[in-house]
Amino acid sequence: MTETVDKPAFEPVLLGRIDGLFGVRGWVKVFSFTDPREAVLEYGPWWIRQDGAWRLMPVAEGRRHGKSLIARLEGCTDRDQAVSLLGSDVAVPADALPTPGEGRYYWRDLEGLEVVHRDGASLGKVAYVMETGAHDVLVIEGDRQRLVPFVPGEVILDVDLAKATIHVDWEWD
Repeated sequence: MTETVDKPAFEPVLLGRIDGLFGVRGWVKVFSFTDPREAVLEYGPWWIRQDGAWRLMPVAEGRRHGKSLIARLEGCTDRDQAVSLLGSDVAVPADALPTPGEGRYYWRDLEGLEVVHRDGASLGKVAYVMETGAHDVLVIEGDRQRLVPFVPGEVILDVDLAKATIHVDWEWD
């Protein structure tokens, strides 16, 4: 089943990108944004964005291969077909993702939340989250850009998704 749409009826959650070819039978290498990286293979069905349009392409088979992930998508049976997928985004509908555990959040759920210092001053809103290796960092846009480490219990005092706020204890001057 392959369906192509300019804008899907759901909000796609990006999980990775097709960044290479593997063999001659339609397999591709996938750069995963998930943690652990193999988790991208567990979510589906995959939607692939090519030339601005989304196309439903479920995973026929996939696995870890060394430090990489490889997958073969339904309907992709040779290298020529796989070449056309290079650089494509991989996404799934948000409802295909598991509910995060207590105190855990998807980055997309943090983006747009207002960040409030413990003294009540607004620092701005989370523009995006980035990974630094040691911990994730909130990039906050307000009167100026601020980087705040996402360290629950130390820097992050509270995340309230219902009120769209994050309370922090962070020296911001």
